Amino acid sequence: MADELNTNPADFLASLPFDKRLAYHDVTGSIAWTQALARADVLTGDEEQSIIAGLESIRAELDPGQFPFRLELEDIHFNIERRLIELIGPVGGKLHTGRSRNDQIATDTRLYVKDVIAAALQRLNAYCLALIDQAEQGIDVILSGYTHLQRAQPVLLGHHLLAYVEMAERDAGRLRDTLTRADVMPLGSAALTGTAYPIDRDALANDLGFAAVSRNSMDAVADRDYIIEFLSAAALTMTHLSRLCEEIILWSSDEFGFVRVGSDYASGSSIMPQKRNPDIAELVRGKTGRVVGDMVALLTSVKALPLAYNRDLQEDKEPLFDAADTLLASLEMMAGMVPTLEFQRERMQAAAESGFLLATELADYLAAKGVPFREAHGIVSGLVETALADGKELRDLKLDDYTRASSHFEDDVLDITVESAVAKRNVVGGTAPNRVREAIAAARARLEADSP
Repeated sequence: MADELNTNPADFLASLPFDKRLAYHDVTGSIAWTQALARADVLTGDEEQSIIAGLESIRAELDPGQFPFRLELEDIHFNIERRLIELIGPVGGKLHTGRSRNDQIATDTRLYVKDVIAAALQRLNAYCLALIDQAEQGIDVILSGYTHLQRAQPVLLGHHLLAYVEMAERDAGRLRDTLTRADVMPLGSAALTGTAYPIDRDALANDLGFAAVSRNSMDAVADRDYIIEFLSAAALTMTHLSRLCEEIILWSSDEFGFVRVGSDYASGSSIMPQKRNPDIAELVRGKTGRVVGDMVALLTSVKALPLAYNRDLQEDKEPLFDAADTLLASLEMMAGMVPTLEFQRERMQAAAESGFLLATELADYLAAKGVPFREAHGIVSGLVETALADGKELRDLKLDDYTRASSHFEDDVLDITVESAVAKRNVVGGTAPNRVREAIAAARARLEADSP
């Protein structure tokens, strides 16, 4: 066992096993850097063309997986540079003029984060549309809303699902906000003091599709805020997905019986033939912890680093890649699973009509009759206690039961239903059917406007 765990320093230092996935971004940055060197008259036109041709050949090798990665070259930068020299000769060694691996890796990871955010926004959009479609189909379905996981008040299923759309839209907003700070080009900062060559950094940023140029070379090579912000946004997005997954898991149990998950997103038991386990929802819930851990790992790595670059920053990529892969896969699964959910309308309606979900409605009824709400609250609380002692639910009570509790109750109290309770919440953001229809239309319009 001791021999199996014997790691040599060169292998420990190597980042190639994980940073090789930045190869395309590294080639992209290198082509732009070659053009910048040519504009600065550091390279001749022939040298520029030769280096770019060599880099394009490397990109072509990456597509079919033919690039000869070599662990002894430590990282993706040295691998590409060495391969370039093999392809075009010593002139390939001029590519690294005026830059450092420090600004090079910062550029690569920013390009990667920008791509990942774009992909996440597309998947968030699909997930939101799936929720909105289900909300529209559930516009007339009433279920129990919960607080403390106790039945509270009746709500529309559409209203409940739109709550997750709100969360997802905030997640998209955080990702877009992260993008504004990731969209800054550090290339040209060199190791820490800035390049010694007359590089037109604005033109270079334009070539690479960056919106701005970094203002301080030391900060540019040491900054990993954009990765931490992405990890934070990813962790919160996963947390919101996990909350919906938790409800799907609960609701699909026999105890609730509110929903059935599509067969492609559930599985049976190896021993119990009757089981239909919501495994995808459970896995997304479980993977949320990984992404939260990725965020904490990088925050912990960065918290004590002096300026400028330190090798600790090599530890930024594994949590970044893991969180990105997990987030994108989870969003894709959620966008696919939500349309398969079969909500059990009758079971939901029955749950909403049982118990004491209309207790708040009764208190509001008394308050409308002039009873101070705190006093009305006490009257209804007593009414509920009496009903429980008699083994009754509110729907079992007669007018006499109400009038014994308070003389303010009249025969119209019997007209209170879960439907009337829902319809009465006719305020912006409320669960009344017309408000939910408006919210669905508004959510669709926002998604179309923000569509990537």
